[in-house]
Amino acid sequence: MSPNSSEELLDELRPVSFAIAYRMLGSVAEAEDVVQEALLRVHRSVEAGERIESPRAFVATITTRLAINELRSARVRRERYVGEWLPEPILTDSRDDPAQHAEIADSLSTAMLVLLESLSPEQRAVLLLRDVFDYGYGEIAAIVGKSEDNVRQLASRARGHVDARRPRFESSREQRDELARRFFAAARDGDLAGLEALLAHDVVLTGDGGGKVPALGHPVAGRTRVAQMLMSWMRLGSRIPGASMREVEVNGMPGALLLDPEGRVVGVWELEIGGGEIRAVNSVVNPDKLSHLGPLADMNALLRASVAAGRSDDVTSSDTTPR
Repeated sequence: MSPNSSEELLDELRPVSFAIAYRMLGSVAEAEDVVQEALLRVHRSVEAGERIESPRAFVATITTRLAINELRSARVRRERYVGEWLPEPILTDSRDDPAQHAEIADSLSTAMLVLLESLSPEQRAVLLLRDVFDYGYGEIAAIVGKSEDNVRQLASRARGHVDARRPRFESSREQRDELARRFFAAARDGDLAGLEALLAHDVVLTGDGGGKVPALGHPVAGRTRVAQMLMSWMRLGSRIPGASMREVEVNGMPGALLLDPEGRVVGVWELEIGGGEIRAVNSVVNPDKLSHLGPLADMNALLRASVAAGRSDDVTSSDTTPR
C-alpha cells in the first residue's frame, strides 16, 4: 500500500474509531488518545504487509479493547472526582468538532453517556457495538474476546439496565428547538416566570467544575430552585461587558457556549428536553473538559470582576437612593 493510500485509510478510519472511543469513555481527551494508539497499530499492521480484510472491523476491535482498558483506569480517577462528573461536551453542529463524522444519535447525549457510566466496561462495549453500531453478536464476541452466548447475556443485561433508567418522554426536533429558543430568550431577558414555565416540575440542574472553578456541589432539583439558580448565573454574567451566550448543539441536544468578552470559552450548557418540557440542564465549566472547544477564559478572574461590578452597582444605587 502506498503512503498516500495508507494516509487515506487512516483518515477514513479516524471518525469510526472516535465514534466508538468517545461513547465508551465520555471524554474527548481520553478518546483521542485511544484513537491515536488504534490508528498507530493499524498503520504498523499495514506497513508490515498484514492482510486486513475489513479495516473498519479491525480498527473497531482495537479501539474497543483499548477503550475497555482505559475505562477501567478512568473509573478509578472518577471515583476521586471533585463534585458531579459529566462527560466532556462536543459540539455536534460544528464542522470542526472531533465527532464531525460520528453518528448523531441518542447515544451521544449527556443523559445517555451518564447512564452508560453505570455499566461495566464490557457491558458498555457490547451494548454500543450492538445497538449503536449494529455489529452482529458473532462479530462482537470476536472483538471483546467472549463467547457469543456471553455477549448476548451482557447485551441483554445492559439493555435492561439502561431502559429501566432511560427517560420515557420524547419530543420532536422542532418542538425541542422551539423550547430551547424560548429558554435562552427568557434567560437573556431575565424572565424568571417565563423560564420557570418551560421547566419540568422535577427538572435537575447539574454543574461540573471538577474542583477547578466554582460550580454546584450537588445537583439542584425543582423548577423554582433551578430557575432561580439560572437567573443568578445570568445576573453574574450580565455584569461582564461583552460576555455572551451562543446557542449551539451539544451532544446532539440544544445547548449554548458561554463566552467571555474576547470570545473565549467559559462553559457549556446542554438541555435535556422531553414531553414538551426541559427535564435537565447540564453545565460544564471544568476547564480540563473544554480545551478542545477553543481558547479558554479565566473563569475565576471573570467571577471576581463580576462580584466587583455588583458591589459597585450596589454603591451607586445606594448613593442615588433618596433619603
